[in-house]
Amino acid sequence: MSDNTDSNSNTANVSRPSIDAENTSSTHLGAAPQSVPEQRAPTPVSGRLLTRSDIQSEKSLAEFLVQMDNYAPIIPEALTDYYLAQAGFECSDVRIKRLLALATQKFISDVATDAFQYNRIRQQASKEKKFNSKDRKTVLTMDDLTAALAEYGVNIKKPEYFS
Repeated sequence: MSDNTDSNSNTANVSRPSIDAENTSSTHLGAAPQSVPEQRAPTPVSGRLLTRSDIQSEKSLAEFLVQMDNYAPIIPEALTDYYLAQAGFECSDVRIKRLLALATQKFISDVATDAFQYNRIRQQASKEKKFNSKDRKTVLTMDDLTAALAEYGVNIKKPEYFS
């Protein structure tokens, strides 16, 4: 095990050329400065080389997962667990369940926002009834909800006995 740590510590101590050396090597000849290739560091798990952007994305993913530990979504965990179990999804990681609850919350928020926009458009189109804007209340109707969900590929039809 000490061999692995020694080889990893050697790769971490690779020195970068100074900024002056990068800029002066090509500018003395009058040529355009050459781009410096990204440095790569081997990962201990897969052995493949990672670029700076890979390392940065791993750091941001790690930070996101830490934030998910402290985040409590609006959708209760019991409800999330119930519907995940109904779908046959089994996972013991709470962060994954919270991530799915967060995605569901985002979807519901987007649909509600779109339905609100459809409601406003419909109200502006019907100028026949002139009420004071303070007297009007916004009500979520099936027509607005159907139009909003149609944008996401969810088709809703009223049962025939309600038509």
